[in-house]
Amino acid sequence: MKPRILLLASGDGSLVQAIVEAVQSSKIDGEIVGLICDKPGARVIERAKLAGIRVYLIPISTDRKQWEKEILEATTALNPDLVVSAGFMRILASEFVERFKTINSHPSLLPLFPGAHAVKEALLAKVTTTGTTIHWVDSGVDTGKVISQVEIQIAPDDDIATLHERIKIVERSLIVETIIKLLPTLEKRHV
Repeated sequence: MKPRILLLASGDGSLVQAIVEAVQSSKIDGEIVGLICDKPGARVIERAKLAGIRVYLIPISTDRKQWEKEILEATTALNPDLVVSAGFMRILASEFVERFKTINSHPSLLPLFPGAHAVKEALLAKVTTTGTTIHWVDSGVDTGKVISQVEIQIAPDDDIATLHERIKIVERSLIVETIIKLLPTLEKRHV
Protein backbone atom coordinates (compact mmCIF):
# COMPACT_ATOMS: atom_id res chain seq x y z
CA MET A 1 0.00 0.00 0.00
CA LYS A 2 1.33 3.43 -0.95
CA PRO A 3 1.88 6.11 1.72
CA ARG A 4 -1.18 8.29 2.21
CA ILE A 5 -0.68 12.05 1.70
CA LEU A 6 -3.15 14.70 2.84
CA LEU A 7 -2.77 18.20 1.41
CA LEU A 8 -3.74 21.43 3.20
CA ALA A 9 -3.97 24.63 1.15
CA SER A 10 -5.64 28.04 1.19
CA GLY A 11 -4.84 29.77 -2.08
CA ASP A 12 -3.84 29.40 -5.71
CA GLY A 13 -2.52 25.86 -5.34
CA SER A 14 0.71 25.97 -7.34
CA LEU A 15 2.45 23.82 -4.69
CA VAL A 16 -0.49 21.39 -4.69
CA GLN A 17 -0.31 21.24 -8.49
CA ALA A 18 3.41 20.36 -8.35
CA ILE A 19 2.71 17.57 -5.84
CA VAL A 20 -0.26 16.24 -7.87
CA GLU A 21 1.83 16.13 -11.06
CA ALA A 22 4.65 14.34 -9.24
CA VAL A 23 2.20 11.73 -7.91
CA GLN A 24 0.55 11.32 -11.34
CA SER A 25 3.96 10.75 -12.98
CA SER A 26 4.97 8.31 -10.18
CA LYS A 27 7.85 10.58 -9.19
CA ILE A 28 6.23 10.60 -5.73
CA ASP A 29 5.32 7.04 -4.77
CA GLY A 30 2.29 7.96 -2.70
CA GLU A 31 -1.46 8.43 -2.84
CA ILE A 32 -3.16 11.79 -2.28
CA VAL A 33 -6.16 11.00 -0.07
CA GLY A 34 -7.67 14.47 0.02
CA LEU A 35 -7.28 18.22 0.19
CA ILE A 36 -8.47 20.31 3.12
CA CYS A 37 -9.06 23.96 2.24
CA ASP A 38 -10.23 26.73 4.54
CA LYS A 39 -11.18 29.28 1.86
CA PRO A 40 -14.30 28.93 -0.28
CA GLY A 41 -13.47 29.95 -3.85
CA ALA A 42 -9.73 29.30 -3.56
CA ARG A 43 -8.25 28.22 -6.92
CA VAL A 44 -6.66 25.17 -5.27
CA ILE A 45 -10.16 23.63 -4.96
CA GLU A 46 -10.58 23.67 -8.74
CA ARG A 47 -7.09 22.24 -9.25
CA ALA A 48 -7.80 19.39 -6.83
CA LYS A 49 -11.16 18.56 -8.37
CA LEU A 50 -9.63 18.47 -11.87
CA ALA A 51 -7.09 15.95 -10.53
CA GLY A 52 -9.86 13.80 -9.02
CA ILE A 53 -8.88 14.63 -5.44
CA ARG A 54 -11.64 14.81 -2.85
CA VAL A 55 -11.92 18.29 -1.35
CA TYR A 56 -12.91 19.00 2.24
CA LEU A 57 -13.88 22.66 2.60
CA ILE A 58 -13.60 23.65 6.25
CA PRO A 59 -13.75 27.45 6.53
CA ILE A 60 -12.56 28.96 9.77
CA SER A 61 -15.38 30.37 11.87
CA THR A 62 -15.58 32.56 14.91
CA ASP A 63 -15.32 29.38 16.98
CA ARG A 64 -11.67 28.45 16.51
CA LYS A 65 -11.96 25.34 18.74
CA GLN A 66 -14.82 24.00 16.59
CA TRP A 67 -12.77 24.58 13.41
CA GLU A 68 -9.76 22.79 14.93
CA LYS A 69 -12.05 19.89 15.90
CA GLU A 70 -13.43 19.65 12.34
CA ILE A 71 -9.92 19.66 10.83
CA LEU A 72 -8.80 16.98 13.30
CA GLU A 73 -11.85 14.80 12.62
CA ALA A 74 -11.48 15.03 8.82
CA THR A 75 -7.77 14.22 9.05
CA THR A 76 -8.35 11.33 11.45
CA ALA A 77 -10.90 9.84 9.03
CA LEU A 78 -8.41 10.09 6.15
CA ASN A 79 -5.60 8.51 8.22
CA PRO A 80 -2.64 10.06 6.35
CA ASP A 81 0.97 9.00 6.74
CA LEU A 82 2.04 12.55 5.91
CA VAL A 83 0.20 15.88 5.99
CA VAL A 84 1.58 18.51 3.63
CA SER A 85 0.76 22.13 4.37
CA ALA A 86 1.17 23.65 0.91
CA GLY A 87 0.19 27.26 1.30
CA PHE A 88 -2.24 26.65 4.17
CA MET A 89 -2.30 29.99 5.90
CA ARG A 90 -3.52 28.79 9.29
CA ILE A 91 -1.80 27.71 12.48
CA LEU A 92 -2.65 24.11 13.31
CA ALA A 93 -3.58 23.07 16.84
CA SER A 94 -0.85 21.44 18.90
CA GLU A 95 -3.06 18.34 19.23
CA PHE A 96 -3.07 18.07 15.42
CA VAL A 97 0.70 18.37 14.91
CA GLU A 98 1.43 16.02 17.79
CA ARG A 99 -0.81 13.39 16.21
CA PHE A 100 0.02 13.76 12.49
CA LYS A 101 3.43 14.10 10.84
CA THR A 102 3.05 17.46 9.12
CA ILE A 103 5.42 19.43 6.92
CA ASN A 104 5.14 23.00 5.71
CA SER A 105 6.69 25.07 2.97
CA HIS A 106 7.78 28.57 3.95
CA PRO A 107 9.17 31.38 1.72
CA SER A 108 12.31 32.23 3.68
CA LEU A 109 15.42 30.60 5.08
CA LEU A 110 14.07 29.77 8.51
CA PRO A 111 14.65 30.66 11.28
CA LEU A 112 14.79 34.04 9.49
CA PHE A 113 11.47 35.73 8.74
CA PRO A 114 8.83 33.35 10.16
CA GLY A 115 5.15 34.17 9.74
CA ALA A 116 2.89 35.42 6.98
CA HIS A 117 5.02 38.32 5.65
CA ALA A 118 8.38 36.63 5.11
CA VAL A 119 9.03 37.99 1.61
CA LYS A 120 8.20 41.57 2.57
CA GLU A 121 10.31 41.31 5.73
CA ALA A 122 13.32 39.99 3.77
CA LEU A 123 13.12 42.99 1.42
CA LEU A 124 12.70 45.45 4.29
CA ALA A 125 15.72 43.93 6.06
CA LYS A 126 17.76 44.52 2.88
CA VAL A 127 19.26 41.01 2.99
CA THR A 128 20.90 39.83 -0.23
CA THR A 129 19.68 36.24 -0.08
CA THR A 130 16.50 34.50 0.95
CA GLY A 131 14.92 31.27 -0.18
CA THR A 132 12.50 28.59 0.85
CA THR A 133 12.34 26.06 3.67
CA ILE A 134 10.49 22.81 4.16
CA HIS A 135 10.11 22.11 7.88
CA TRP A 136 8.25 19.93 10.33
CA VAL A 137 5.25 21.71 11.80
CA ASP A 138 5.15 22.07 15.56
CA SER A 139 2.88 24.15 17.77
CA GLY A 140 4.82 27.36 17.06
CA VAL A 141 4.79 29.63 14.01
CA ASP A 142 7.40 28.28 11.58
CA THR A 143 9.52 26.99 14.47
CA GLY A 144 9.65 23.27 13.59
CA LYS A 145 12.85 21.46 12.65
CA VAL A 146 14.16 22.37 9.19
CA ILE A 147 14.15 19.47 6.72
CA SER A 148 15.48 21.18 3.58
CA GLN A 149 16.22 24.64 2.22
CA VAL A 150 17.15 26.31 -1.05
CA GLU A 151 18.75 29.75 -1.14
CA ILE A 152 18.14 32.35 -3.84
CA GLN A 153 19.70 35.75 -4.45
CA ILE A 154 17.54 38.85 -4.10
CA ALA A 155 17.81 40.97 -7.25
CA PRO A 156 18.23 44.75 -6.86
CA ASP A 157 14.94 45.35 -8.69
CA ASP A 158 12.92 42.70 -6.82
CA ASP A 159 9.65 43.72 -5.23
CA ILE A 160 7.37 41.51 -3.14
CA ALA A 161 5.59 40.06 -6.19
CA THR A 162 8.70 39.27 -8.27
CA LEU A 163 10.66 37.87 -5.35
CA HIS A 164 7.76 35.73 -4.16
CA GLU A 165 7.28 34.34 -7.67
CA ARG A 166 10.97 33.40 -7.92
CA ILE A 167 10.76 31.73 -4.50
CA LYS A 168 7.65 29.78 -5.58
CA ILE A 169 9.53 28.31 -8.54
CA VAL A 170 12.20 26.72 -6.31
CA GLU A 171 9.63 25.96 -3.60
CA ARG A 172 7.64 23.69 -5.95
CA SER A 173 10.60 21.48 -6.78
CA LEU A 174 11.89 21.49 -3.19
CA ILE A 175 8.59 20.30 -1.73
CA VAL A 176 8.38 17.46 -4.27
CA GLU A 177 12.00 16.40 -3.62
CA THR A 178 11.44 16.54 0.14
CA ILE A 179 8.29 14.40 -0.01
CA ILE A 180 10.14 11.84 -2.15
CA LYS A 181 12.90 11.61 0.48
CA LEU A 182 10.52 11.54 3.47
CA LEU A 183 7.95 8.95 2.41
CA PRO A 184 10.21 5.88 2.73
CA THR A 185 11.23 6.98 6.25
CA LEU A 186 7.70 7.31 7.65
CA GLU A 187 6.05 4.73 9.80
CA LYS A 188 2.82 3.68 8.10
CA ARG A 189 -0.36 4.67 9.97
CA HIS A 190 -2.62 2.23 8.12
CA VAL A 191 -2.82 -1.53 7.93
